[in-house]
Amino acid sequence: MALPLVAVVGRPNVGKSTLVNRLVQASDAIVHAQSGVTRDRSYHRTDWNGRDFMLVDTGGIEFGDEDVFGEPIRTQAFVAAEEADCILFLVDGKAGPQAGDEDIAKLLKRSHKPVFLVVNKMDNPAHEEAIHDFWSLGLGEPVPISATHGHGTGDLLDLIVEVLPEPDMTPEEQPGIHVAIIGKPNAGKSSLFNKLAGIERTIVSRVAGTTRDAIDTVVERNDQRFVLVDTAGLRRKGVINEEVEYYGFVRAMRAIDRADVALLVIDAATGITDQDQRVARFAEERGCGLIVLLNKWDLLPDQDAKKAIEEDLPRKLGFVGYAPVLRISALTGAGVNRIYQALQTVYGAYSRKIPTSALNKLLTELRTFGHTVSKGSKTLRVNYVTQTHERPPGFTFFCNHPRMADENFKRYLENRLRDTFDFTGAPIELKFKQKD
Repeated sequence: MALPLVAVVGRPNVGKSTLVNRLVQASDAIVHAQSGVTRDRSYHRTDWNGRDFMLVDTGGIEFGDEDVFGEPIRTQAFVAAEEADCILFLVDGKAGPQAGDEDIAKLLKRSHKPVFLVVNKMDNPAHEEAIHDFWSLGLGEPVPISATHGHGTGDLLDLIVEVLPEPDMTPEEQPGIHVAIIGKPNAGKSSLFNKLAGIERTIVSRVAGTTRDAIDTVVERNDQRFVLVDTAGLRRKGVINEEVEYYGFVRAMRAIDRADVALLVIDAATGITDQDQRVARFAEERGCGLIVLLNKWDLLPDQDAKKAIEEDLPRKLGFVGYAPVLRISALTGAGVNRIYQALQTVYGAYSRKIPTSALNKLLTELRTFGHTVSKGSKTLRVNYVTQTHERPPGFTFFCNHPRMADENFKRYLENRLRDTFDFTGAPIELKFKQKD
């Protein structure tokens, strides 16, 4: 299900990235005193009171600046606001209302979206008198916060989740296995889509970014329904600067959110690139199943070239090593028929439910023959495990010291789960909780 979007907009250096990091409890967004460091949108998943949503960090908006990036940044920020379900307009409480704030406020009033005027840098109660000056922007009651120290952010999150659309307001999904076709531009996604669908539904072109929208097509095959979504090519964020291309990027991300399984199309003729790694990471982070397709396999000149690609796979895509790999040619159709069987296999793993008795039988074996984590006088003891959700499979381990479960131990448990149960193509989520 596509998550609601909350856009954070404002002038440079008002603390947008700091606020995003505070709300998602991470440090993903780059924070720097220099104006214009954030030039593109970045997306960060978070939740509050059981409601999941996406925060969109945007570049600082300036009017009349001569920076070559000024216009693209403004465009991206305003399009982000247009696409969002809720807008946080962040202003600098220490500096007071600025001319640029007034210009942004005028444009946001036309959006007809919920807009919260968030006054940042209210680090000291003595500063709160200055908040009254912001009523002049005409966006309702200002919300005082300190993004650096976290003051007021809980109240702000309460306001956000109150206006976000409820889950039952999302249009009902078509029944079937939802499949997002993803990859960098020109990898052959539209050609693959046409082969899978058996129709010329999308524009196939060598011009990057031809696919601007996501188009759902229902395909019946072997008594199984598949819902195919052809998405815009995902570029490096630094080169997304057209408004229409930004819309394509957002829709591609939402298609991944909606997908059960993503088909990552890689142009084998050019090799596995950094962009391919980023797109794979998008799918992994959003928790959908994954199949890697080495497209244009027939264009590789010889066996040495094919061997080089295969040796590159574990090095560049090892973090999604659970994903099956198929060699295909979307143009000729070679190998494409095998994709449907792979989709059913991965979807089966993605939605698999493991009995608690089987999980704890494995846990008993691990306690006997496996390894654990020790630190000083403490030893990690895992007492019980249960599957807490499917799609993707998620497991909660109850133990005496949850924080001792380091990445190596988590990887060990994941590998044992995969060795014992079939989770081909499915990411696995592990959580550790204190045993009562």
